[in-house]
Amino acid sequence: MKRIPVDGLPDDPLAAAGVFHQHWLAHVEGRLTAGEDVLLLLPPTDHGHREWRLAIVAGLARKHAPRRINMVAGQGEAVDATEAYLAGAPGITGQYLEI
Repeated sequence: MKRIPVDGLPDDPLAAAGVFHQHWLAHVEGRLTAGEDVLLLLPPTDHGHREWRLAIVAGLARKHAPRRINMVAGQGEAVDATEAYLAGAPGITGQYLEI
């Protein structure tokens, strides 16, 4: 599973979604198209970002099945443990997890 740390997102949810689409989406889709499973790592934020993040990861999971993609918001050892769990759980894809 390829971990892709996403940074440089604005605080405003709509602006953050736009920056993700403009600067990150092609890179993520390239990895999925190349046959890699992906874990997107985003910084933790408030509840205003939940819907756009969930929509992106769910849409990518549907589009690129059977490749797997999940998104985690968090930092530290909990992210490593979550990544290890997801790597061993082949049926889990399209999830947004806040750690």
